[in-house]
Amino acid sequence: MIARIWRGRVRTGDRADYVEYIERTGLAEYRGTPGNEGAWMLTRDLDDGTTEVVTLSFWASRDAIHGFAGDDIERAVYYPEDDRYLLDHEPTVTHFEVVAGDG
Repeated sequence: MIARIWRGRVRTGDRADYVEYIERTGLAEYRGTPGNEGAWMLTRDLDDGTTEVVTLSFWASRDAIHGFAGDDIERAVYYPEDDRYLLDHEPTVTHFEVVAGDG
């Protein structure tokens, strides 16, 4: 199993709207892709009026990730309204091999 992690940052006042937006777009697309084993969004309010956002998804294989991300699985996938919310965001994602855990 492969864990895929992406990070970005939004204004804390936009957090609820961004979470709802990503539930409809990114997380829905993750979950609808064959080989996806689950997807979550994590948030953490920072002391500067911004919120860090992390998406965490689990995949059966790197090949399954291609079904979501395309040829370059290291590139982050963005949606049309992301620029409206994101103050900064990573252009790439990080993948980890899951070697222990539940399930």
